[in-house]
Amino acid sequence: MADRRRQRGPKGDQAPRTGHGPKRGQEQVRKDSDSIIDPEQLVYGRHPVREAAKGRRNVIELHATESALAELEDVLPMLRSSGCTITETADNARLRALSGTGDHQGAVAQVEGFHYVTLDDLLAEAERRGEPPLILCLDQVTDPHNLGAIARVADASGATGVLIPEHRSASVTGAAVKASAGALEHVLVARCVNLANEIERVKGANLWSYAATERGTADWTQVDLADGALLVLGAEGPGIRPRVEAACDVLVRIPMAGEVASLNVSTVSAILAFEAVRQRRAANNAKA
Repeated sequence: MADRRRQRGPKGDQAPRTGHGPKRGQEQVRKDSDSIIDPEQLVYGRHPVREAAKGRRNVIELHATESALAELEDVLPMLRSSGCTITETADNARLRALSGTGDHQGAVAQVEGFHYVTLDDLLAEAERRGEPPLILCLDQVTDPHNLGAIARVADASGATGVLIPEHRSASVTGAAVKASAGALEHVLVARCVNLANEIERVKGANLWSYAATERGTADWTQVDLADGALLVLGAEGPGIRPRVEAACDVLVRIPMAGEVASLNVSTVSAILAFEAVRQRRAANNAKA
């Protein structure tokens, strides 16, 4: 059976996003593409696609099974208003070919490339919110699943954003978005050329940098995270590079009581980010 595509209207302002488009069976029939989507323009999985529809990036094309479209019915009006073309397909092999994975859950989207910001943009965002910065800085985190999991922590904790270096780092790909459960469509991610230089440039009296490392001497419950904080996190194994670690004000340790000597970097990010949240809430309550 031929795939059925829905043509969306031209992208304009956001007012029509709640409108209704053509019903199934009324769309134009067009030939689908078999080529894999660029990983940096790829979103797959039902929940990530839903978040992409609500996020900052324009969704260009959506290829989905009938059941996936039914589950995504709540965001289809948004896609219609933005000019997205939707293909309904029952061909799982085609979805695998487009996404490069079998973990697509029947929904594969091509989106605009991810818009990275700068560290200065993150600091400006914290000022706009009227709160001290809380930025998760990743060093040598090359696994997209870890990047996605950390972005999910940033979203859940209300962190200002995530900072990654341009080299020796995972980027925002379909795998990272899937691991983030779509959070990367909402979290600000900044890129920099040299992480150590950026930390040195911005740290000061109201913005301290904390490196999470097994060599740390400060217990994670004893450091003051109520003010501006750069939480510097390294991948398991490689850890934080010496120059990046040297740029940090405090080396923080999370004691291990078990036989395994380390935690996954995303788990460390959650522990420290929510400790910062706890301390900031306590400080605000004390002022009230």
